[in-house]
Amino acid sequence: MRIVLCSRWRWELWAWTSAGRTPHGYRTYTSLHAGALRAFLALVPGHGHRTATSIMRAVNQGGVDGAFRLIDESHAQLLEDRQTLQAVESALRDLEPTTAPEPGAGSEPAAVSGPGGTFIGPLADKLGIRPATLRKWERAGLMRPHRDPRTGFRVYDEADVRDARLAHQLRRGGYLLDQIAPLIAQVRAAGGLEPLEAALRDWHGRLSARGRAMLTGAAELEAYLRQHG
Repeated sequence: MRIVLCSRWRWELWAWTSAGRTPHGYRTYTSLHAGALRAFLALVPGHGHRTATSIMRAVNQGGVDGAFRLIDESHAQLLEDRQTLQAVESALRDLEPTTAPEPGAGSEPAAVSGPGGTFIGPLADKLGIRPATLRKWERAGLMRPHRDPRTGFRVYDEADVRDARLAHQLRRGGYLLDQIAPLIAQVRAAGGLEPLEAALRDWHGRLSARGRAMLTGAAELEAYLRQHG
């Protein structure tokens, strides 16, 4: 069987399983090597190059259980990514249009001039958290309130309130601040929530494509395992 390989794939096959040599020193590849290459190429889109290489190396070194563990880890990561997407979508759905709170008693004014402006106390009360939590989120870069020039109090505009509500929803879902910060940054860059719909659709599409690629990779790997014996 004649197989023509580029240098990269020759190296991959050499790393997985040895090939014979002709009298002139050229490597010879069989249908078994072709099956290994087909399995590897099918595994890459769903698992990535590094994991696909590790899977094939484990199989060819007799560590099939190790290969299955690597596959399980990829599926677990895909599930975690799906759950993250669901949490993000749930948090976005739960965000209601922000309005300035009603004036109330306290050491700080409840609202400031301008639409949607509020201070830290009323915002914390509205979310059911402590003002210290909002200050912590600010230090983590989740929001950027400005200061009232007359009083020096933090002033949260509509975008800040939106970001605080989104952060609150995700924190309730168990996500860490360093996991939330990139999403908040994306919301800001998009100029609000509506432009994120296309990004969320794309995210869904990429996850679905990854899941389907894993199925294709599993089928080719199973065929190779039967051939490998």
